[in-house]
Amino acid sequence: MQQGITAQGLLKTIYYAFVPLLILLFFAALSSVFSYFILMMTGDVLSMRKLVSKAAQVFLLLSIFPLRHYLRLTWSDIGFAAKNTFLKQVGQGMLLGLVTLMPVMVVLYVLDISVIDQTREWSVGAIASRASLALLLATLISLGEEPIFSGILLAGLRKKMPVRLAVLITAGYYSAFHFVKTKTDIPFQELNLGSGFQLMAEAFSNVLNPEIISAFIALLIVGIFLATIRTQFASSIGICIGCHAAWVWQIKLGKDYFNTNAESEYYYLVSSYYDGVVGYLVAGWLSLVLISFFIWKRHRPVK
Repeated sequence: MQQGITAQGLLKTIYYAFVPLLILLFFAALSSVFSYFILMMTGDVLSMRKLVSKAAQVFLLLSIFPLRHYLRLTWSDIGFAAKNTFLKQVGQGMLLGLVTLMPVMVVLYVLDISVIDQTREWSVGAIASRASLALLLATLISLGEEPIFSGILLAGLRKKMPVRLAVLITAGYYSAFHFVKTKTDIPFQELNLGSGFQLMAEAFSNVLNPEIISAFIALLIVGIFLATIRTQFASSIGICIGCHAAWVWQIKLGKDYFNTNAESEYYYLVSSYYDGVVGYLVAGWLSLVLISFFIWKRHRPVK
């Protein structure tokens, strides 16, 4: 009898682990059809590839509202605190993001993986302008991704399975999401109702691309890091948003003012496929941070 219950529980866990994929496929298909008809009405104003991608992201973000009601989750369950607390958490998260990624950026420079781009304008005004724009874009990215992954996805999975497994699955989806993309541009004159589905198939198959392995592992650890924050601190989505924003901000600024040196003997520490920062170095460093946190938590004095 116990074995039957265990097998049944395993099947349920597998089912719940794949439900997010089914939802993602549904919205990808919906965005494919939606994008086709939009382009048929507006003309050749945007590439089908970009429109399908952006539409799918918007649909995913909007799905938080019906899914929250379906799963009977409060905003606190998803991770949102009261307004003042939330804003304070965002600031704390940004500080955490700076502290946890800045050492990586420094090491990349010391190892000659990142080299200064001498062609850039290094005036105070130019740097301030680029930094402000990068921060705005980084914040928008984190506001879009964190409520989906560290928020509704993690909260939903935690209701159906052990926390550690929910964290791992959430991190897996978080990492894979960054590689669901295609570089194919279909000419407007050749578009048909199936074009979006063609792009969708190419985008999802890219997750199996062996060139993404180091970046996938690094983003998996990033996802575990963010999900750990959510599970270790109540209503802490603000910290995740701030931390994520600070990471993206530093990476964007790094790409603006530094070039990746493929001739460095330590080049293997970053992913040539991704952004020149994410890779084995990030994976190792954040893993060390996580291990240190749990060691501290286990041995901290009980008040």
